[in-house]
Amino acid sequence: MNDSLFLIVKTATDLYASLLLVRLLLQLVQADFYNPISQTILKICAPVVEPLHRLLPTFGRFNTAVLVAALLVKWLCYLALAAIAGVLAGNHWVYLSIAFFDLLRLLIEIYFWGIFILVLSSWVGTGMHPAVALVSQIVEPYLRPFRKLIPPVGMIDISPMVAIFTLMIIRAQVL
Repeated sequence: MNDSLFLIVKTATDLYASLLLVRLLLQLVQADFYNPISQTILKICAPVVEPLHRLLPTFGRFNTAVLVAALLVKWLCYLALAAIAGVLAGNHWVYLSIAFFDLLRLLIEIYFWGIFILVLSSWVGTGMHPAVALVSQIVEPYLRPFRKLIPPVGMIDISPMVAIFTLMIIRAQVL
């Protein structure tokens, strides 16, 4: 029973924290606000983010309320999971550092799968679906330095592969 409850709570908070991180990235890259997917993400995240907007400032395009919301969601998740397992330690700050590194892992996963989606969509070439356009707007700022350093080989662009390997190295070193 505890294992299935643990999995459900962890999966649900991972999904919500991922949406919060995507919302943060959408604002950072100034993605298309009128894209139906961005609108959906904004509406899903609003109940947690809007109350924090009153307390936390936005610095340029960096929305601290969204980042704090994602961190709080993950932290509360780990506190709840520890309580379910009956191992709630006295030092709650340990769970906060775990939540921070878990958010970093989720951010790396978002970029990894975003690049993967862009590569697959370039092979299919069916036009720009709103989801692919949004993924492109989020991932392109990360891919841009790789594309400047590594020119295409004929018609093949290997810069996404190098960008993914870089993400894998970062994930291995940090996490």
